[in-house]
Amino acid sequence: MRQYLDLRVHDRVALDEIELYAEMLSAVAEAERPLTVAEIDMVLGVRSDDAGRRELTPQD
Repeated sequence: MRQYLDLRVHDRVALDEIELYAEMLSAVAEAERPLTVAEIDMVLGVRSDDAGRRELTPQD
């Protein structure tokens, strides 16, 4: 069965997640303090909507 495995096929979702994780690690490494939720949203490229949001706590 292994002879039919096409190694050129990539899991696009997994590669995108790895890229986001790398961007997050870079941002954390450059920061002098823990990042806020808004800063994390900015790194990940999502819109920050403060309505109904709260800061994450260690229990989260």
